[in-house]
Amino acid sequence: MPSSESPASIRTAIIEWLDDSYHFGEAEALIGDDERSLLDHGVLDSLGYVNLTLFLEKHFALRIDRKSLTRENFDSLAKIVRYVLQHTQGAAA
Repeated sequence: MPSSESPASIRTAIIEWLDDSYHFGEAEALIGDDERSLLDHGVLDSLGYVNLTLFLEKHFALRIDRKSLTRENFDSLAKIVRYVLQHTQGAAA
C-alpha cells in the first residue's frame, strides 16, 4: 500500500478520518488552506493529534517516532501529507 500512495490519496484519507472522527463532513471547510495550523485554528486539539498519529500509523503502516511530532512535521494538513509521503516512499525503497 505505501508505495502507491499519492499526495491526493493521503490528503483524502486524512480528511475522511477527520470527518468521521471529529467534524462530521466539515473538516475540509474548517481547514480552508492546507497550510493553516490545525491546532491554532481548532481543527485538532492535543488528544486529536494523538488519535491522528495512531490513525496514520495504522492506515499507512508507519512507525512515527514521537520526536517527529513537531510543528515542522504535523502543524498543517500539507505538512502531514508531506511527512506521510516521505516516510511511505522511504519505507517502500
